[in-house]
Parts: sequence; structure tokens; C-alpha cells
Amino acid sequence: MMIGRSVGRVVISDVRPVVSCGQWPSRAVEGETLTVSATVFREGHDLIGANVVFSGPDGQGAPFTRMIMTGAGTDRYETDLVMGREGLWGYRVEAWADPVATWRHGIELKVGAGQSVDELAVDFEDGARLLLRALPGVPESRRAEVARAVAALRDDSRTDPHERIALACARELAVLLDAHPLRELVTRSPLYRVWVDRKRALYGSWYELFPRSEGASLDPPRSGTFLTAAERLPAVAAMGFDVVYLPPIHPIGEVNRKGPNNTLVTGPDDPGSPWAIGSVHGGHDAVHPDLGTLDDFDLFVARARSLGMEVALDLALQCAPDHPWAKHHPEWFVVRSDGSIAYAENPPKKYQDIYPLNFDADPIGIYHEILRVVRFWTARGVRIFRVDNPHTKPVEFWEWLIGQVKATEPDVLFLAEAFTRPAMMHSLARVGFTQSYTYFTWRNERPELEEYARELVDSAHYMRPNFFVNTPDILPEYLQRGGPAAFRIRAVLAAMLSPTWGVYAGYELYENDPVRAGSEEYLDSEKYQYRPRDWAGAERAGRSLAPYLTRLNQIRRAHPALHWLHNLRIHQSDAPEIMVFSKRLTAAASAAADAADPTLTPAVAAASGRATAATSIPDHLGPGDDLVIVVVNLDPHTARETTVRLDMPSLGLDWGDAFEAHDEITGATYQWGRDNYVRLEPSEPAHVLTVRRLP
Repeated sequence: MMIGRSVGRVVISDVRPVVSCGQWPSRAVEGETLTVSATVFREGHDLIGANVVFSGPDGQGAPFTRMIMTGAGTDRYETDLVMGREGLWGYRVEAWADPVATWRHGIELKVGAGQSVDELAVDFEDGARLLLRALPGVPESRRAEVARAVAALRDDSRTDPHERIALACARELAVLLDAHPLRELVTRSPLYRVWVDRKRALYGSWYELFPRSEGASLDPPRSGTFLTAAERLPAVAAMGFDVVYLPPIHPIGEVNRKGPNNTLVTGPDDPGSPWAIGSVHGGHDAVHPDLGTLDDFDLFVARARSLGMEVALDLALQCAPDHPWAKHHPEWFVVRSDGSIAYAENPPKKYQDIYPLNFDADPIGIYHEILRVVRFWTARGVRIFRVDNPHTKPVEFWEWLIGQVKATEPDVLFLAEAFTRPAMMHSLARVGFTQSYTYFTWRNERPELEEYARELVDSAHYMRPNFFVNTPDILPEYLQRGGPAAFRIRAVLAAMLSPTWGVYAGYELYENDPVRAGSEEYLDSEKYQYRPRDWAGAERAGRSLAPYLTRLNQIRRAHPALHWLHNLRIHQSDAPEIMVFSKRLTAAASAAADAADPTLTPAVAAASGRATAATSIPDHLGPGDDLVIVVVNLDPHTARETTVRLDMPSLGLDWGDAFEAHDEITGATYQWGRDNYVRLEPSEPAHVLTVRRLP
């Protein structure tokens, strides 16, 4: 019986990073160091080598990038690559027999065992012929070194075998032929893909606000506008936020409009829920007339951009009963047996003001209409979409839509608001979503936080978390009961654990009143009414968390180690209420990320002398390395003390090293080592420590 071949002459297996056996691309951002690894071996004792063949979006290949075995006897090889411009990249692992290294290893053993020149005559000639075969692959400027080694191997006047092989086995020549090897029995893995996004895909601080509440009045009822909301932007930028996220800004339906606190009774001045999209004033490609005009929206976007921020827009694929789609395309909805269109339900919750789309009735029509809507807003400068409830729409639709958009606008980013089952959440990330909301909101105890952090690190090659501490839909019980300390704790955890985090407006005012006991809904929710806030008054009275949020964002910007997820390490403390973690970034990796050029291809990098291969993380903390250690008391009610036990090697330190730990929040400096006493009060529940110097 014939069996199809599934391996090559040299075996390559367990290539990483790979998403679902290569079905979808893994993810990276410009300047990110991507570790490519594989298990490589062959029969017998001959030595082998491995390298990565890397190609950019333009099809240009990278220079020869050799992989290094990670430990003797492991058969595991890896190398680090610095990603270039955004777009779709590809890589293969190549494995091959290395006859020169095999010969060199063998001849050294034989000479070391005392074999004579006469016994080794054939071995000397075998080596000379191998070096001559390798010669054409060596740079012309270095070929003389190879020629001299060949001559020495053939020089019968050299009667000492050590002298005979000295040039052929010299370290300098071995390094040269490792970089330009003679390869035999070359085996290639399948092509694996990597989608590279701009840096905002991984790192950023988000702030969510309702434009209609900024500049609004309750007596008389009056909506804020894009222009009044723009007046809030300097304060948001001053807190260090990078992205301003707006809930739906479209016309709101009149039919079944919701009143305050989600009631079914509305008055003439109740604005309704922004997620009930569409009315006689238009649908998803229109703005609510109370907010202003499209030109006013453009001014809002321009103002945010001038302050160093981007605008993220909500993409909520649902309709109010009076949306134009409901009139012109009733087939896009679910029709019940009595002829009525079904409104949205998530029992026991009812959304009488919303019709969900039926993607099975006319998929071609719906798909292309939504693509038109997305392109409408990207043409107006929107480069980020926060997608509402993507898990209630077909996964294949998202794969198509995101693929269509990124094919022509690769800088557009999509955040999945998918508080759903893990399989769906991860599938949405795999098929193209740039970021995802996570279960962080409900992880409060140390074991579950640590476990979830490790899980996210393990999936960082395709799923990027966005740690929102609260949303208009979610007021966690921890915030309801924990007082101001709880708000500080959750902000520190989100801002330091995840490269991207976010807050919903009002967080800095400690808003924590639920609509009823046991509910995560806000009392007087902004989803159903205007909510003007006295920002200046709160700050004057010292009742604002804004200075604390500002400091956290300042620390994030100043320390590039916090811009990444894969470098997260968990440490131990004796108290179960105190969590300890660190992030470290080498100076070389930081420089590579900072130098990332959107126009750089591997070929251009090679020609300009800018390497696309990075070195592995050094074992020891070096000059310019960035190291942040975070210690958080998770109990918002009680002071806790503990001994923090650091995994020193993961910090690049020896077990006996001592160092200065500077608290970036309080300004205090401590002498730290492997074991350290810590006491944290609810009023100051966290240390954010940076290593200043080793004594």
C-alpha cells in the first residue's frame, strides 16, 4: 500500500507562530519582534541547520536568516524577526543537512582521539572538497579564508593533525560558513502568513464618551453636539488617552423608543438609545441632527487628530423599526408567523427598539451594503471601528468584510465587543478582528487574574486584548462595592497588564450606582438619557481620579515594556490578595520597534544595512533595557502586607542581585532583591516600579 509523504528528508514540525494549522495569519505590528520556532531533526548523527525564508507584502524576500537551537538535545530551533510595514507577510522554515558542520565535528573528535595524519588522509581531502563546494556561496571578500583552509588540509608537509585542520576548524571560518552554509537535502515547510498592523492595533489608551452628553442640559432638555463634545477633547488628551470612542452617532428611531433606565414609557424629550439606529433622518451613513452635521463630525475628528488622538466609531449592525432598511429591505430581517418583524431579545432582556439583521435572507445585499457603510466612514477619516455584538453575526461575514476593507485600507482596525463564549471570541480574532474585549472585567481574584493573563499571553500571536475597566453596559460589582480604591486597582491592572486598555466616561468620577441590587446596569444610564457631568467641579473638590489616570498613561508612554503583551511574567507573593507581575523589553528590541519604517521591506532593509533579524532576549539586564514591576493589592477595603518573591532570571538578574526600585506613582525608591517586604493601603493600592540601577 502506498502512503502519501507528509514529511521531507529532514523533519520539520510544530512551527510557530501558526493560527489553526495555518488557516489564518498570525498577527504582529510594525516593529514587533516575532519569534519563529520549529522542531527540526533527521535520522542518524549528521548535523543539520534551519533557516527562515521571509517575504514582505511586495513579495520581496529577506536575507538568509539562520535559526539557532534553543538548547542542546532539544531539536528546537528559533530566530527573532523584526516586522516591517503593515500588510500580509509570509514565512517558511527550511531545514537541511549541514555536511561542512558534520565534517568539522567529526574531524575534531578524531584528531582529539589521537588519530594520525595517515589515518586521516581521506578525511582531510573530504573536508577540502566540501569547502570548495561551499566556496561559491561565500562573499567574494571572504573567499580567500576558505581557500587557505583548503590549502592547509591538502598540505602534506603539515604532519601535526591539529595544525592541518586549524584553519578549517577556526571559529571565524565556522561563523562564516554558518552564515553562508552548504545546504543539502533541503526541506521546506508550508508557507505561513503573518498580518502586520500599525502599532495602534496593539498599544493604546481608549476613552469612551457620548457626544450628546458633553454640553447637554437637563433643564431644559438639550443635546450636546459634536462641537460642544470637541471642547471636552483637550481634557481627554491631557489624561493621556490615544483613542476617543463614540457610541453610535446616527439618527435614533422613534418607534418603541426607550425611556430613562430602559423603560417603555417615553416623553417627547427622551433621546432614546443610540443603538436603536435609524429614522426618517437616515441610517448608518447619517448623523443624528441633534449632534450637528457631517461637517461638524469632520471637525470633531480633525480636532481629535490635532490633539494626537484618533476617533473610533461604533459599528452596530442593527436597526430601529423606522430605519430606512426596514422600509426598503424588509427581507433583511426575521419575519414572524404573524407578519411582524422580530425585535432583538437576550432573555430576559428585551430590545423592542431594535431589529436584528437576518444574514441568511439576502447575504449578498447585506454584505455589500455594510461594506459601503464602512467605506463611507473611512472616507471621512475613521480608521478604527468598535463592533457591537459581533458574535451575533456570522463569522464568515466578518472574515469577508474585514478582508475586503484591509485589502485596500490596511490601517483600518476593528475591535470586537464580544462578551461571549471562548470559542466564538477566539474565532472572531482568528478571522480578522484586530482587538477583542475580554473577560478581564469579571476577573477579580488573584488566581483567576493570573490564569487569564497567561491564557492571553499564549494567544497573543492572534488575539489582542483591550482591557476596558467599565462600559455603559457593565458596572462590575467590584466597582459598586469597592469604593475609590477599587477604581484605582482596576485601572492599574488594566493599564499595566494589557498594552491596550480603556475607560468609559464617568469612571474618573467614581460613578458606581447600579439601577438595582444585583444588576450591572448603571442607574440613570447614559444609554437612555443625557448625562452632563461637572468635570471641573469634581477636580476642584479633589473627587476626580483624572490625575491618577493621567499618571498611569504617562508611565505607559514612558516605558515601552508596557506596550507589549508577550513579555508579561507573573511572580509570587505570600499574600493571596497581592498580585505581582513584570514586563521587560531589551534596548535592542525597543530600538527596533521605534525604528520601524512603514515603507521598509526586507530587501530595502538589507540594502540599507538595517537588519530584519533580531537577537533573542539576553539573559542579563543590559543598559537601556526597560523593566517594570507591578505589585497590586486586590483588596479595596483592607491594607495587606506580604513578601514579594521575584523570579530574578526572568528579569534579567541573578538570584543574588540587588537593585533600586523606583515607584513611578509615589516617587519613593526602595532597595530590592529576590525577596521583598511590601505593605499596600487601599488609599495607595499599587507599586509601579522601574529598575533604576544595579548597585
